[in-house]
Amino acid sequence: MSREWHVSNVAILVGICTFTAGFAVAPMVLAPFSEINGRRPVFIVTGLLFVLCQLCCAVTQSYPGMLVARFFVGVGGSTFSTMVGGVVSDIYHTADRNTPMALFSGAALFGTGMGPLVCGFIAQHINWRWMFWMQTIMDGTLMTIIIVFFKETRGSILLSRKAKKLNAWYVEREAAGYYSVNVSVGNQSGTTELQRIRWKVRSDEERSSLPRMISISVYRPFHLLFTEPVVFFFSLWITFSWSILYMTFGAIPLIFSTVYHFDIKAQGAVFSAISIAAILFTVICIYQEKFAKARNKLPNLPEARLYFSCVESTLMPIGMFLYGWSSRTDVHWIVPTIAIALATMGIFSVYLAVFNYLADVYHRYASSALAAQSFCRNCLGDAFPLVTDALFANLGYGPAGTLLGGIGVLLTFVPWVLMFFGPKIRARSKFASELTR
Repeated sequence: MSREWHVSNVAILVGICTFTAGFAVAPMVLAPFSEINGRRPVFIVTGLLFVLCQLCCAVTQSYPGMLVARFFVGVGGSTFSTMVGGVVSDIYHTADRNTPMALFSGAALFGTGMGPLVCGFIAQHINWRWMFWMQTIMDGTLMTIIIVFFKETRGSILLSRKAKKLNAWYVEREAAGYYSVNVSVGNQSGTTELQRIRWKVRSDEERSSLPRMISISVYRPFHLLFTEPVVFFFSLWITFSWSILYMTFGAIPLIFSTVYHFDIKAQGAVFSAISIAAILFTVICIYQEKFAKARNKLPNLPEARLYFSCVESTLMPIGMFLYGWSSRTDVHWIVPTIAIALATMGIFSVYLAVFNYLADVYHRYASSALAAQSFCRNCLGDAFPLVTDALFANLGYGPAGTLLGGIGVLLTFVPWVLMFFGPKIRARSKFASELTR
């Protein structure tokens, strides 16, 4: 792209920024639509937008056109990340949520590594446009499967549909002369009159207007972010971790091309470390909780979600330290590759802990709490690819890794604080106080 449109590599990375901008903003507005009309319509509409804009990326002839298309790719793809938590909550009880969330998180990180791996071969041997043609084909196939097989999961929508069908059945019965029930009238025994039965769903009556729901959807996440210490510090923790993940899009090509002289295909192959780490850690996350529960080692508190992440999240700063100081010609390339895998495992642990803990603590406000961290995570994440080259070039690979690892070490204290003071902090929250009564 850089050669075709005569722009710098940093300018090309702006496409990641516009993508994450759409990814951050769209759920704030789209969430109310999923509450009113259900998950399935939102998935279908945004999924089709996602496929269409991937096609636009494949055929666009201009750099600005690519930036615009990438923004709407982010808008379309955002629901497939942010709404999955709602679908999991619709289907699974709290005690059973860890396994499906671990599978989803692992799939997301696996794709993060698999994308550059596959596209590196395409870019070097075919043409960069085929990266987007391939995604258009795969995403179009996925959307066909979703349209055919995916069913609505939101409980209030299913109840509303059931109520409408029952009411329609009663109308047909009454038209045929069969009325619902006889109800006693007054205090006189034996006096009755015919009553019509109609079903209502409380969520339909309590639901606000769409503009009000959108305003609440936008306001409440920021309110929780700045008034709830748990939401603020968890958002800070996951935001930095996710930014490290986005930073790899610039850091891996930079270091492995300059230090180890890898070509585009070989640089893409390094990203497989992310995919391998995602697979390994998915299995670990599933079975470590089952192992602890089988031995009654986990109390029935939200803080139990943080036990493993207190230790495992340290893999992220360890990986950054190792990545920075091992990126030298006298150190084999496998060492910084292993460092990427370790950092990925730490990021995985942070992501899973933040989602599960916020969902457990805030219950009915969980969507807003998760939207707050998602907004912060994607907004800061889109800046890191732009500063990666300057950061590593000006500070040096080792000091840059030390800086990032040091910040990561400070943030690993977040779960430890909640481990000791979580119940007291929750007791002061009017949003989470129901758990302490």
